[in-house]
Amino acid sequence: MDKLRIVGGNPLHGEITISGAKNAALPILFACLLTDEPLELHNVPTLNDIDTTVKLLTQLGVNVQWNKAENKIVLQASQLISNEAPYELVKTMRASILALGPLLARLKSSKVSLPGGCAIGLRPVDQHIKGLERLGATITVEHGFVYAQCDELTGNSIRTDMVTVGGTEQFLLTAVLAKGTTILENAAKEPEVVDLANLLNAMGAKISGHGTDRIVIQGVPSLHGATYRVVADRIETGTFLCALGVTGGELWLRKAAPDTLGAVLDKLIEAGMQIETGADWIHAKMDKRPRAVGFKTSEYPGFPTDMQAQLMAMNVVAEGSSVMVENIFENRFMHVPELMRMGAKITLDGHTAVVEGVPQLYGAKVMATDLRASASLVIAALAAEGETIIDRIYHLDRGYDQMAEKLRSVGAVIERISTS
Repeated sequence: MDKLRIVGGNPLHGEITISGAKNAALPILFACLLTDEPLELHNVPTLNDIDTTVKLLTQLGVNVQWNKAENKIVLQASQLISNEAPYELVKTMRASILALGPLLARLKSSKVSLPGGCAIGLRPVDQHIKGLERLGATITVEHGFVYAQCDELTGNSIRTDMVTVGGTEQFLLTAVLAKGTTILENAAKEPEVVDLANLLNAMGAKISGHGTDRIVIQGVPSLHGATYRVVADRIETGTFLCALGVTGGELWLRKAAPDTLGAVLDKLIEAGMQIETGADWIHAKMDKRPRAVGFKTSEYPGFPTDMQAQLMAMNVVAEGSSVMVENIFENRFMHVPELMRMGAKITLDGHTAVVEGVPQLYGAKVMATDLRASASLVIAALAAEGETIIDRIYHLDRGYDQMAEKLRSVGAVIERISTS
């Protein structure tokens, strides 16, 4: 199992090119199931979750041509040979549940194992099931599988009990081929949802209102192929900015999407970072110890839960104290004990973390518990005195494309240690 070795204390200087967003690329990949024509995708990051999705799609009968050097994937689902997403391919990745609706819309039946992924909360699929039933599906859950079938999908109104990104994506991927009009109330507004809707419209769907809490989908008889570029990863962008926050220095982030990062950039500026933005770039400077900033995670356009751990890692070396409230997932403070091993002062009370900034962290052996927790440990290690060894970095490989290489290119002392 690979590890990361990091020696902290070096400021970051230079340029980093931001990769395509994992959370946008995954649902977009599943959209290939909705047409028998080629779907050509650009700016697809090279990640373990993408690899898992490609394996799953291939097993379903999709022809996949993946040019990793060019971050391009061409998919064609002209001859699907299966309607099943098995446990072996689903157990590591939550997004696998998104195969359920497209297979149902295309083949009138689907069978998907209950998914896995990061252990950050329950994240039940009941909202997915309720919504698909509103579209005319008959669904049962037995022996760890979700079974769905229908004679015909028919548009309907769907209002979820809470804002759900995965649920909104599921309904978009299903309702585009349903007969009639579907209205999604309480829909997720995340940029990744907007990116999926834009891709589906490029394939011939009729979707409006994406980016608001009310999305209207007019079903069409069929979709066609398309060429599409995946949006830049706002979470990767925010992660590198938090790294700059603890090390100091100056970074240019290229091929970014600053317009998706409002709440994160606001907090970084509040912490003392100097930030300039253009259409697809961010120029950031940090020449002092950060100021502590408090926040509450919430659905977009609020502060994203996927950035909570990274900003906490910046707060632990900030001047002052901060209060952070996690409102999305019930088990997303698992990085706290590991940060405390490095000298952080953090007090937990349910969904609230109180951080008292310390002037210095110290290198230690720590263990990653989930994807964003991994990133927080990398950030803390870059600020720490001495050497830090981060174990179980396979979590990191699920969501960050060549993080170590990108950080090393701007001055970080970081290397991957293979223990296999």
